[in-house]
Amino acid sequence: MRGGWLGPIAVMLTGMVALAWSADSEVLRQRVPIDQIEAARAVTNPLPATTEVIEKGRALFEGKAFCRACHGADGKGLGMDLDYSTFKGPLPRNFTDRMWQQARTDGELFWILKNGSPGTDMAPFIPLVLTEEEAWQVLMYVRSFGGR
Repeated sequence: MRGGWLGPIAVMLTGMVALAWSADSEVLRQRVPIDQIEAARAVTNPLPATTEVIEKGRALFEGKAFCRACHGADGKGLGMDLDYSTFKGPLPRNFTDRMWQQARTDGELFWILKNGSPGTDMAPFIPLVLTEEEAWQVLMYVRSFGGR
């Protein structure tokens, strides 16, 4: 009976590893179409990383752009009173995930704000909700969740 507990623990650990792997692969899954990725990655944020720009981005994130509704005030991807069972794809992105922060260029994130994120409920925001300058401000704030 001494080794009887190893089986259930092995199953549990395998499940945890599988969940972690699937989460990581979702974080790294490309959202910009392959035929547009090089152009998107070449785009850089024209705004300086100043306290003023980040603060403008925060105000937009929490207000006009309503990012907070899905991504949460803390950027962890769990917004206010949402029925997550209605989402078509993955839950809203966790902006505090350092792996995700490192895997995405500013140009890719700008492309998503302009075109939406295929396979998710993320809709396009430029120019319907945000100007291009406002989008860059929001992205500067989003980067601040990752410690940049």
